[in-house]
Amino acid sequence: MEWSIQQIARLAGTTSRTLRHYDDLGLVPPSRIGDNGYRYYDELALVRLQRVLLLRDLGLGLSEIGAILDREVDEAPALTTHLSLLRLEQDRLARQIAAVEHTIEALKGGTELMAKTMFDGFDHTQYKDEVEQRWGKDAYARSDAWWRGMSDSDRASWKALVERLGADWIAAANDEGVTPDSPTAQAIARRHIDWLRGIPGTPAATPGGDLAGYVRGLAAMYVADERFAANYGGVEGATFVRDALLSYLERDE
Repeated sequence: MEWSIQQIARLAGTTSRTLRHYDDLGLVPPSRIGDNGYRYYDELALVRLQRVLLLRDLGLGLSEIGAILDREVDEAPALTTHLSLLRLEQDRLARQIAAVEHTIEALKGGTELMAKTMFDGFDHTQYKDEVEQRWGKDAYARSDAWWRGMSDSDRASWKALVERLGADWIAAANDEGVTPDSPTAQAIARRHIDWLRGIPGTPAATPGGDLAGYVRGLAAMYVADERFAANYGGVEGATFVRDALLSYLERDE
């Protein structure tokens, strides 16, 4: 089955001009071009377009999206990572909706507004208390300053890095030929720990910090906390990540 460029533009809420631009960049080429010069798209092209639109919603630039598509050619694992990120965003939006509904009801009924409820889901600092409890106030303050000091481009690049890392973990976990202690998984584990070292305020980035203890604690949380497990396709994928990270630490010690 295939659709014309006008049909796809209407279904995706975009324009034919945008789709032609994506074609020019090699992001979403049509499955064929008819004798009349019109572009037509099959189901695989639609899946690719869906990925592009999802990555755009995450704030990534078209060049970064192209690099991700070239590297992650297996659509299913890549979309699994997208789905995990969307579910986290869905939870955040649901809390924002509930907060706004609370405000509207309070204003209509003349009841007292609850400040804490009003701003649920609005700020990245929602895990402030948890971070401070686990790793100290200085760790949170340094990480928060680092995040706030980023430009929009820096944040987009950081999100792209996280996206690639999550997709590679999911692909490895779903590959029956890859075990947590295999070279493939160990290479991803090294990248994962290098990523942690790049986040200021964490024990991984602090000279003399307990890197091994920090990574072991995170690895356990990936499995125990559904918020983390969702980034790796669920508990089974998170278990694979945990085992690979622990194996890496054992080899490095």
